[in-house]
Amino acid sequence: MSETLKSPVRVGIIGCGQIAQHHMRNYAKMPDVRMVAACDIIEERAAKAQQDFNIPCRHVKFRELLARDDIDAVDVCLHNNLHAPVTIAALKAGKHVYCEKPMAGSYCDALAMFKTAQRCKRRLHIQLGTLYANETQAARELIEAGELGEVYYARVTGFRRRGRPYVDGYGSENFVRKSVAGGGALYDMGVYHIAQMLYLLGNPAPVRITGKTFQKLDMDAARRKFSGYSVEEMAVGFVRFAGDLTMDVIEAWAVNLDSFEGSFLVGDRAGVRLNPFGFFRAYGHLDVSGSANMDAARYRWNNVRGDGIYYSDSQQHWISALLGRCELLPTAAIALNTMLISEGIYMAAQRNCEIAAGEVQRSSKSTALPV
Repeated sequence: MSETLKSPVRVGIIGCGQIAQHHMRNYAKMPDVRMVAACDIIEERAAKAQQDFNIPCRHVKFRELLARDDIDAVDVCLHNNLHAPVTIAALKAGKHVYCEKPMAGSYCDALAMFKTAQRCKRRLHIQLGTLYANETQAARELIEAGELGEVYYARVTGFRRRGRPYVDGYGSENFVRKSVAGGGALYDMGVYHIAQMLYLLGNPAPVRITGKTFQKLDMDAARRKFSGYSVEEMAVGFVRFAGDLTMDVIEAWAVNLDSFEGSFLVGDRAGVRLNPFGFFRAYGHLDVSGSANMDAARYRWNNVRGDGIYYSDSQQHWISALLGRCELLPTAAIALNTMLISEGIYMAAQRNCEIAAGEVQRSSKSTALPV
């Protein structure tokens, strides 16, 4: 799609808030990365990032950063409804883009990002950390080996007993404002789990989607008022793909239970639970349940197969792909499909009906904020 870069990859950071701190700490440990510039509309934050990570330059206007000719790629660490406009501007400026999840605040904005990357022949990578988890890679090996047979049902779950941003004591109020975040638990947590399952299933196209969202549990009155809490704390959904394949979704920031059972997928020959990892198969009349030594598998992926380090985490994979050491996983396509399912759940909840995926695509409206 585009040229292979040379080490070190020269990276610009757009947004120096909470998630950017994590990204910059990772880059600082990577010998093949040089952070060239940091940008934040709050100059004090950009200055602190510059000092903490020994970054040569800082900006308060992201377009100034994009105009630099000493940057190969940018890392977009902004709130959801800013992902699309900043990413699209960066792609048009000739930069490769690493963008935080979810891909955008709406499906149509995510689609615009995807199409712009293709048109500009730049690499667009979305932070989907669950794709690099040991259990994901182990399940992928079993599926590719045909051990599960025909996979026909998957369940996606994400659980917090009390973990709503800001109102439960961590993070900023922007995480729970629909105008900025686009959504709640489904966009914050569900993105990881839906994308993980879509990756294992081969990223099938949804046909029909239904679902419901909830905001029921009490919260501190002052924090509710200040935040303008306008997103869901829990979402459930059901997705029909072509053929017999189906998937259901339950994601909760806050719920009155001790746990959910965890994500799994089942085929006509065997099934896999992702966390904790388990493999389940019947041999004649014998039901066999197995676990796996994930540390040993990771060691062999790294040292026998030899490419494990390129798939050890999202940022390492991104840099490795830019340097031509591996093929970039189709995270943009997976994230786009994840957005379609997520917005389908929101739309179905609003309309109180099952909805065709094509209707979601046609009805999706931009939620991008001006930049």
